[in-house]
Amino acid sequence: LQFVESGGGLVQPGGSLRLSCAASGFNIEYYAIGWFRQAPGEEREFVALVNWTGGRAYYADSVKGRFTISRDNAKSTVYLQMNNLAPEDTAVYYCASTEPPYSDPPVPKEFDYWGQGTQVTVSS
Repeated sequence: LQFVESGGGLVQPGGSLRLSCAASGFNIEYYAIGWFRQAPGEEREFVALVNWTGGRAYYADSVKGRFTISRDNAKSTVYLQMNNLAPEDTAVYYCASTEPPYSDPPVPKEFDYWGQGTQVTVSS
């Protein structure tokens, strides 16, 4: 059971990236899926979460209005569309699964399965 993240890379400030999180070995249909990020020397922080139906999404204040999380259960894939990227968005981005209840904001220890991460670098 694992996730595989992809779509990271180097982008200029103001640019966009779309991250994908593909599940392998299980159906994500009944799990909430979250994105976290971790910059060097920093703790892993919550970015966004989508509930199991895709009908509700939650965002960290720092990304509201710029990032959009979505899911395609038929493809067992969750996406993170990131627009208007800034240097402070530079981090390794991870996806992970959880079941309710979870905290507000969710914390890493509430999540069970994690991917290996994908690097996002925002720099001119």
